[in-house]
Amino acid sequence: MTRIRQTGRRVVHRGRVFDLTVDRFVDDDGDDREFEIDIVHHSGGAAVLPIDANGDVVLIRQWRYALGRELLEAPAGRIEPGDDPAATAARELEEEAGFSAGSIEPLGSMLVAPGYTTERIYLFRATGLSPVPPRPDEDERIEVVRVTFDDALAMVDSGEIEDSKTIVALLRTASQRT
Repeated sequence: MTRIRQTGRRVVHRGRVFDLTVDRFVDDDGDDREFEIDIVHHSGGAAVLPIDANGDVVLIRQWRYALGRELLEAPAGRIEPGDDPAATAARELEEEAGFSAGSIEPLGSMLVAPGYTTERIYLFRATGLSPVPPRPDEDERIEVVRVTFDDALAMVDSGEIEDSKTIVALLRTASQRT
């Protein structure tokens, strides 16, 4: 097994959402080859798949600035320092979709893109939904969309749902239903 060790780090950017570093490594496989890797450091996030009393999925259609278009996805947000992932999921459900949950169950977690970021998203399923006033952030443009669970899975297959956290939450929920 190759032994790779970090030998340095240079901070390139410190931001509100993430930090960017250039990390230096050496490969101790005999030739001591050195290289640098750009790494995005992120505090992680929590996403929640809300399922109403009829078994329908509550998703949000949200403008994504990086893509310049809307995406259909599960409510989600960044975990603030000291926050619990389940508490973050409950907060985002209220803020973005306008629901509180009677129950929030973990669906595991996923690494977003381990080739360049430390970001991990914790996934949850919410049931026992009750309406509350939504509180989107000032830069969020959100529309709540309800679809049947089967339609949501079909939207994954058709490519209409592209968001990885939403896809994983739907598939993990589907695997527990059978």
